Amino acid sequence: MRPSFVELLPDLLELLVFGLGSAVLSLAGAYIERFALLTVQHGDLGFGAWAVVMGAAVLYFAYLLGTDKFHPKLREVRAALA
Repeated sequence: MRPSFVELLPDLLELLVFGLGSAVLSLAGAYIERFALLTVQHGDLGFGAWAVVMGAAVLYFAYLLGTDKFHPKLREVRAALA
């Protein structure tokens, strides 16, 4: 039996939050990496290196959110709808 929309609403909301969170973190990481590159090009190597590490950490968290939370939840929702 297929679940109703009301029963799937919390899962769909969770899927939306994980998807948007991963996308926003990816964009923030890309922006920080661009900032780091520009900072190094303007001669501030120490601050640029720190920004590279922070950007890489943000991109890593975006990847983890997408693979550890979003993908399994997407499979779960698809299985419930099938």
